[in-house]
Amino acid sequence: MTAITTTASPGSTRTLLTAGALAAPLWTVVNLAQVLTREGFDILRHPLSQLATGSLGWLQVADFLVVGALMIAGSYGLRRAVDSRWLPRLVLAEGIGMIAAGIFRMDPGDGFPAGTPMGPPTTMSWHAVLHMVSGSISFVALAAAGFVLARHFFRAGARGPAVASVLAGLAVIAGNGWAMGGGQGGSLTLAIGVTGAMWWMSAVAFRLRRRGSLTW
Repeated sequence: MTAITTTASPGSTRTLLTAGALAAPLWTVVNLAQVLTREGFDILRHPLSQLATGSLGWLQVADFLVVGALMIAGSYGLRRAVDSRWLPRLVLAEGIGMIAAGIFRMDPGDGFPAGTPMGPPTTMSWHAVLHMVSGSISFVALAAAGFVLARHFFRAGARGPAVASVLAGLAVIAGNGWAMGGGQGGSLTLAIGVTGAMWWMSAVAFRLRRRGSLTW
């Protein structure tokens, strides 16, 4: 059994870590419900961010804002519980990027919301540009957090969790790269990569909350 040294304390630290642990489950449930029910949405063509458009777009906006807030809270829990300078900062940046992505929406396009002409928009609004910037910040921070976490696990001799952390970071990079490159089903690969990495970070927060250390 190996562990990463922590300085976790009860009470408020556990509450903050609980928030971080809830981020990925909430993100998954809200997104999946919309993917399955929103008319005209096709996960193979439309990024999850496009759910923020249309009459029900407020659901996805709220999802971004709440999940981002949970990540920010989780970052403060990590700051108290883990002997790492960069891991909490990166999770904080991820949460801030998520909130900004909710404030600045994508433009309608490629048939969604229902009634929108097919194909990508011919121009991008200022808020769509800021959405892309915010999303990029969040993705980079999430991927980097995976690699930072991997370094700590490798130093602690926990090879399995270290490899999982590396894979989480690579999943974000690969998913985003495939989507930005126009690959077939890029929206789906991006969703899988980002959501998978978020689940790993939530699992780390849950482990810390439950045991007070990252013992594997």
